[in-house]
Amino acid sequence: MNSAILQIASKYVRTLMVILAVLILLRGHNLPGGGFIGGLLAGLSIAFKGFAFTPDKVREEIRWKPRGYMAFGLFLILLSTLPGWFSGKGLMTGIWVTIPLTSGFKFGTPFLFDIGVFFAVIGVTLLFLLSLTRGEEWK
Repeated sequence: MNSAILQIASKYVRTLMVILAVLILLRGHNLPGGGFIGGLLAGLSIAFKGFAFTPDKVREEIRWKPRGYMAFGLFLILLSTLPGWFSGKGLMTGIWVTIPLTSGFKFGTPFLFDIGVFFAVIGVTLLFLLSLTRGEEWK
């Protein structure tokens, strides 16, 4: 698409979508929402640039390829399961650790799992949307 208004607005709309995606990720840790919805919104914010400009420009400018986002997300998901397993409580048992110097802030493996889902969904969304724009004919 070659709309100057959409190209200018996409910069600001994409920033707002990423901020909202992170807020949904943080909110969903304790309430409905979380990694899936936040990742979907973040992936769509990246793909929105393809709607405003061209999908090839998105392919050139993304830091990681979609498979990289998926691999990093799956790594974090796997990493979130290990503390429960090593403590002998079960594979996906939630373990919380108090972060020093934060006045009692606790970080848990369920939140690490949410972050992994967040990145995996970004990768799947980008892979799906960018593969639709390749222009290959159906046979």
